[in-house]
Amino acid sequence: MKEPAVSADPTQVLAFETDCHIFSGCGFDAPGLHSFLFEPLWGDADSNLYFNKPMLLALLGSIIIVGFFWAAFRKPKVVPGKLQMVAETGYDFIRRGVVYETMGKREGEKYVPLVVSLFFFVWMMNLWSIIPVAQFPVTSIIAYPAVLAIIVYILWVSLTFKRHGFVGAFKNFSHFDKSLGGVAYLAGAIELFSSLLVRPFTHAVRLFANMFAGHTLLLLFTIASWYLLNGIGFAYAGVSFVMTIVMTAFELFIQALQAYVFVLLTCTYIQGALAEDH
Repeated sequence: MKEPAVSADPTQVLAFETDCHIFSGCGFDAPGLHSFLFEPLWGDADSNLYFNKPMLLALLGSIIIVGFFWAAFRKPKVVPGKLQMVAETGYDFIRRGVVYETMGKREGEKYVPLVVSLFFFVWMMNLWSIIPVAQFPVTSIIAYPAVLAIIVYILWVSLTFKRHGFVGAFKNFSHFDKSLGGVAYLAGAIELFSSLLVRPFTHAVRLFANMFAGHTLLLLFTIASWYLLNGIGFAYAGVSFVMTIVMTAFELFIQALQAYVFVLLTCTYIQGALAEDH
């Protein structure tokens, strides 16, 4: 990870160095954008051809997900073992609780593999935040949620044109309603802008912003816990450490919730493309 700039005063050290505590002559350096920048593990950042920690975590996460489901279903049994039971529970939760609930069984069945893959991939990328050594949510870098949102956007738009035709697709996007009279054109233009431009942006940013903020708070309380371990600061360090535990538990909930919201919105968009009446 790139180190933030050190103070011009050579006696000052960074707050997260092991010998830096409150009242010891060093200042607290809060986490910021520098906490999300990583030196390349391979390649050259200047040439934009490199491989860094978030890329490694994304690759490892993908391998873990594929490996888990392969191990669970490579020899499926009528009476499932523990691993198969866990995999089936997760798969069935997304299939019935998300896909079927939003699109129905007949229309939604073909999209179950995509939605299940999206859910577990996003969840795994979020979970890296609390896993020792890794300790970084890949989705806190906007590029990853953006690519996933673009994939959903392309699928949604193409399905809309395929199902409704050229004119019908734009009616679908704009929710054009003649009964509104002259206002229908203004409302349609606003809906069209919202659907085609704002929707994919918010789809990506919602996930990114939550993971970015959550990781920043975890860093803040973790660094503060160590920094306050000096003199009377011990009392404050205890409070900060408790907050670290609380925030970690809360982050576990948010990580699963954001993965759920991401795929729920995905299904809602697809359902809107397949719906006949708007």
